[in-house]
Amino acid sequence: MTDLASSAPHIHGAGTYDDLADWGEQPDAVVAGSRSTGRLLFKGPGGQPETGLWVCTPGCWRLAIPRDEFCHFVAGRATYTRDDGETIEVGPGTCVLFPAGWTGRAEIHETIRNLYMLA
Repeated sequence: MTDLASSAPHIHGAGTYDDLADWGEQPDAVVAGSRSTGRLLFKGPGGQPETGLWVCTPGCWRLAIPRDEFCHFVAGRATYTRDDGETIEVGPGTCVLFPAGWTGRAEIHETIRNLYMLA
């Protein structure tokens, strides 16, 4: 059962939930074609905090993280490369906190599914 209008919005089966909205092509593409879908779970006043479910197909793009972002990856495989060369490999079960101001590149190797929270 899923209830996004609940006093405590929730999605059961988030790892396979498929009622997703088209969020379009990823901006700042290095390699075009990567598309996003997702479902917003909650967005507070002024857009903060924000949490939801995000799915993205393979591709590569530049990143500039504007707010602290916690990600829990539940499917797929990707490499995040910071501008200084540090690499972060992600796959199912990986949790990452990207601090505000983190810049680099995302390369999605296999479609990822990510539960996220922006603070």
